[in-house]
Amino acid sequence: MLSVRLVQMIEDHSETLTRAVVRELRSSHRLPRLGQLPESELRDRCQEIFKRLGHWLAESDEAEIAAHFAAIAKTRAAQHIPLHEVVLGLQIVKNRILQYARDQGFELTTVELYAEEELGHKVGSFFDAVIYHMVRAYEHELQNAALTASN
Repeated sequence: MLSVRLVQMIEDHSETLTRAVVRELRSSHRLPRLGQLPESELRDRCQEIFKRLGHWLAESDEAEIAAHFAAIAKTRAAQHIPLHEVVLGLQIVKNRILQYARDQGFELTTVELYAEEELGHKVGSFFDAVIYHMVRAYEHELQNAALTASN
């Protein structure tokens, strides 16, 4: 059972969560290139995940995730954002989601604990797929750029 209430709360608080993530992305010394992207771009990418979390977790399939996030990876490669920064940025978003779910302070019943655990599993699986497809697309873009440069 996916905790619909927790997902809805995350979607409802997407603006607050986005502001916190963007602040972290822009201030982290480990993200010198990613953090320099325009705030509007960082905000749009975060909002997209937070506002559509229910869709991504329950309705999307692997092909949709692959297509959507591969396109973002190609953009990041073209912007010369190091791949490790792209992955760390995604991990920051994922951790914000999981921390928010834990911080809600519900008086958790056994069923609610299970729902929170299941949400954590679903979020983890979603981000695993996102990272895989982004890395794959990013590497493909690098190979294409190398081929183009050698010709």
